[in-house]
Amino acid sequence: QVQLVESGGGLVQPGGSLRLSCAASGSIFRIHYMGWARQAPGKQRELVATITSGGSINYADSVKGRFGISRDNAKNTVYLQMNSLKPEDTAVYYCYADANSLRYWGQGTQVTVSS
Repeated sequence: QVQLVESGGGLVQPGGSLRLSCAASGSIFRIHYMGWARQAPGKQRELVATITSGGSINYADSVKGRFGISRDNAKNTVYLQMNSLKPEDTAVYYCYADANSLRYWGQGTQVTVSS
């Protein structure tokens, strides 16, 4: 089992920045991938960014050049730095971890981009 706890969401103006954090606990030695997904009202959940245990990174086209994912293995934490935020980035952001062919999800944190 893997437990994930997100933090760092909130309200930000367009063009602003936020950093999300996700702390993992439990069977963390089994984690191969960690990442972030988001779900806006009335839309399907979409993967935003992924980082492997080896440090390989992938981003959705919609966030390339604006978001950055990083991982602190000593703290078992993954971060999502979000810059140049747009109203269309408004969503609940979920951290996830893939371990032993299972995907674990955090509880989600709301990000609202509005003036």
